[in-house]
Amino acid sequence: MVEDEPSQRAVLSYNLESEGFRISEAEDGDAAMLMIAEEVPDLVVLDWMLPGVSGIEICRRIKARPETRDLPIIMLSARSEEVDRVRGLETGADDYVVKPYSVTELMARVKARLRRSRPAGMGETLDFEDITLDAETHRVHRAGAPIKLGPTEFRLLATFLEKPGRVWSREQLLDRVWGRDVYVDTRTVDVHIGRLRKALCAHGGADPLRTVRGAGYALG
Repeated sequence: MVEDEPSQRAVLSYNLESEGFRISEAEDGDAAMLMIAEEVPDLVVLDWMLPGVSGIEICRRIKARPETRDLPIIMLSARSEEVDRVRGLETGADDYVVKPYSVTELMARVKARLRRSRPAGMGETLDFEDITLDAETHRVHRAGAPIKLGPTEFRLLATFLEKPGRVWSREQLLDRVWGRDVYVDTRTVDVHIGRLRKALCAHGGADPLRTVRGAGYALG
């Protein structure tokens, strides 16, 4: 969350944390970029009017970086003119909320954006070809047959299913599946990828995971 007004930050933090989200706060654009470089969040709530670097410029920088270009951004602004809304969206914002806004509506928009970017984290069912992952019941099937996965393999598969075709580096998978606070050697990723492949092919069928030399892994 990037917001320079303390009262606004307090209200947003309270409501987001009440919904179960973990929040990182920044009061200007430079601090926000440093935080995002250290740990890429699942979503950014970004105020347009910030001291120093504007929210529009921060949005542009986030979308220009390959590792964050898919990061959903909800822009907050007191600018209500259509031209401003269009400018915000064309810069890369995924949603645009005009101040003063309804906190309830903003929470709904946050959840909606997260469902699109990380559906497994919101308890939805993910499908790719003959693979189905039910995030709510924690069950996986391939061609109708149940697939037994450990917790780490399940999270790996959910990550791949959220963005089929995307190439994930070992470091990105470590951050997403294990978390930044846990030290794990990158070779551990290879071990768990091997286990996931074995489980997915246990009842036959081609290996759906693709190794991209020098880059990482992808589904499909």
